[in-house]
Formats: sequence, C-alpha cells, structure tokens
Amino acid sequence: MKHQTGSLLVACSALLIATGCREDVSSQSSESSQGATLAGAWRSQVRFSGGILAGMSDLEFLYAYNAGGTMTESSNYDEAANSSPPAYGVWKKTGPQRFETKYLFFQTRAPGPIDGIASAGGWLPAGHGVLTESITLSADGTSYTSTIKYDSFDKTGKPTEVGGDGSGKGTRIVF
Repeated sequence: MKHQTGSLLVACSALLIATGCREDVSSQSSESSQGATLAGAWRSQVRFSGGILAGMSDLEFLYAYNAGGTMTESSNYDEAANSSPPAYGVWKKTGPQRFETKYLFFQTRAPGPIDGIASAGGWLPAGHGVLTESITLSADGTSYTSTIKYDSFDKTGKPTEVGGDGSGKGTRIVF
C-alpha cells in the first residue's frame, strides 16, 4: 500500500510539472489570451478632437481588462492637480475583433477662497465622467484602434458641456 501511494504521488507530481511548465500555460504568452480578446494589460495614446481634453496631445491610458468583463483605466494625468482618479467599468465583445467599453471616474474641483483647503479637506467632488469606447482589435490581437466619447456630469447628474470625442491607438503589454 505504501509503495502504491508513493508511485501515485510521483505520477501526479510528474503530470503537474509537465503541464505547469508548458509554454502556452502563461496567460501572457498563450494564443488564447492574445487572439480575439481584450483580456490583459494595454497602453493607449488617446487624442480628443473636441471638448476640454482636446488640448492634451500627450494623453495616455493604461488599461487592465479582466476576463470576467470588468476593467480599470488610469492615465498619465492621474496625479496632476484637479485631475481625475482611475476609472472603473465594464467591457463586452460586440462582434469579431470588436469590443465596447464603458468606464466611469469621479471629477474634482479645487476649493475656492471661501472653502479653503484646510476646511474643505482638499479637492472637492465636482461630478463624474463617463467614457464609452468602441474598439477594433488587430488580427494578431496585439494592437487596436478605437473611437472614444467623453460625457461629463455635475454633482447632480446633469450633463455638462466639457465632454468630447476622440480616438485611441493601443498596444498590448507583454513580457
């Protein structure tokens, strides 16, 4: 019985080692992770042709698309004064090599002279933004192009006039 258990343990260990060491197991190197899905990490250059973001010629977004359909976005302006924190949202496949994303972020405003930074507790809530992006993935799954729409809302949920339309060019982040 002892010999049989030992043999079974060795066989299971060998099987685990053989399957765990295969090159295609890594989510970053497997064909299925890069083929026709957004799941993974991306870097995108985003250019807006109108609205408040039109003057930002160096705007970049980092995305993390999760296999379950959720996503996170962060920009190279996240740490700038009166900037927005990362955005959180969802994504879905809409056709072959095509996807749609919708992500939201909070907007802030600087405290005015009456508020004072000390009494106001720093930057104050000013509403939220919604970005909707239509993405076309390249045939090899390593890059994409997109159109993006930015809608802005005040603290009461009323639309503001600072939104705009733009485009993006993304590349998959890999080892």
